[in-house]
Amino acid sequence: MKKHGVTNDQERRLLPVDSAWFRWACVLAPGLLLYFVPLGELTPNQRHLLAIFVATILALVVRPAPMGVSLLLAVTLIAVTGTLPLSSALSGFSSPIVWLIFSAFLFAQAVTYTHLGIRIAYFFISLLAHNSLTLGYAVAASNLVLAPVVPSDTARGGIVAPILRNVAEVLGSEPGPTSARIGSYLTLVGFHTNYLASVMFLTSMVGNPLIAKFAFDIAHVELSWAHWALAACLPGLCSFAFIPWLLYNLNPPELRETAHAQTFANGKLAALGPMTRHERTLLLILATVIIGWITSPWHDLGNTTVAMAGVCVMLLSGVLTWEKVLSNAKAWEVLVWFAPLLMMADELSKQGVIRAIFDAGFSHLQGWPWALSLAALALCYFYAHYGFASLTAHISALYPGFLGAALAVDVPASLAAWTLAFLSTLNAGLTHYGTGSAPVYFAGAYVSQNTWWAVGFVVSIVNLAIWLGLGPLWWSFIGLW
Repeated sequence: MKKHGVTNDQERRLLPVDSAWFRWACVLAPGLLLYFVPLGELTPNQRHLLAIFVATILALVVRPAPMGVSLLLAVTLIAVTGTLPLSSALSGFSSPIVWLIFSAFLFAQAVTYTHLGIRIAYFFISLLAHNSLTLGYAVAASNLVLAPVVPSDTARGGIVAPILRNVAEVLGSEPGPTSARIGSYLTLVGFHTNYLASVMFLTSMVGNPLIAKFAFDIAHVELSWAHWALAACLPGLCSFAFIPWLLYNLNPPELRETAHAQTFANGKLAALGPMTRHERTLLLILATVIIGWITSPWHDLGNTTVAMAGVCVMLLSGVLTWEKVLSNAKAWEVLVWFAPLLMMADELSKQGVIRAIFDAGFSHLQGWPWALSLAALALCYFYAHYGFASLTAHISALYPGFLGAALAVDVPASLAAWTLAFLSTLNAGLTHYGTGSAPVYFAGAYVSQNTWWAVGFVVSIVNLAIWLGLGPLWWSFIGLW
């Protein structure tokens, strides 16, 4: 099966053997080991829950079955073994976070269905594509504007990547001998500014609300929509300003003048015609929803309530039909797999399992200055993503433990929560498999794997310098810690 031109085999490129049995063995063996081996003072039920959770995380990485299947199996196993009552095993579906994410996916569907997302991307290209560098900034602007209401870097890649491919072809750049003309640069800038956009807003990546819940449950730190946007704005805009220029110098395009791209984009905008009633209505709805999120500290409506109200208005106004909602497989899939994952991570945190494991694992940091401890934890957390093919899997497996470890060595709670929150997405740029949009862009075949990894590592150092250097100063200035 293909998705955005990427096969399932490509998504599993880390595995040495392409066999469903081998993939299931990779999932079940560590889980069974944890199931039968006593672990300190953990009760049998705590040990069983940890074993099922570890196996589930591995299933998200190696993909022996679709994510929804893996999570449904996990919930069933939790109930069958008596690890948790069935009502507790299904409690994730009652979480407001799950429905916030579901609503955000419906906003993304409306942006795509009405062609508003395509119009935004072509608008910035027509406005800014005077040369190759400004074309890169047009791509960055497109990703940034789409980010608040498209909660998936894969979905944004599905909107922007095909447009970049068309632009590259118009400018005479095809995969192969002419890829360096401009196609490789557009691919890299599209990918790196895509995951940067995921850092900017609570609703711009599916794992961000999960981070917010962990931060509140473990450290009692509230990462609201408004606070998230404010915390990310200065370091984020610095990254957006610097990364396209850095990529332009790391992988310089042979073509410097791109007037043809502006002509091409203007032609596409002309073909789309004037904005339709549905596009104008959707713009108004999205603006109202974002204002509702920003002002949530001053009214009694939570972020999820505001989002669901926006979905209702879309349905009542005809911007989105109920039939379209029912056909949105991605939104329903996220609802099915995210709720059980949230439940398991929440239960492990409540029962103290994560804290017990990571307190033991990071006990050697005791006695270090807290700033040095935070730096060590941050770097370990960031570069651990080389072993993950999913941001959500990384966050679910490591964020609670690393946050708990930071608190155990006296790192200020808010600083630890914000630092790890932003690094949870910035690490996506390391590899060609680290997040959903990576295979989307890599499959275009404009950039070799060696170049992808080398550029990703250099960009990671720059992002770490910005977010670990400027970030804490900015967060202190605005009173977040």
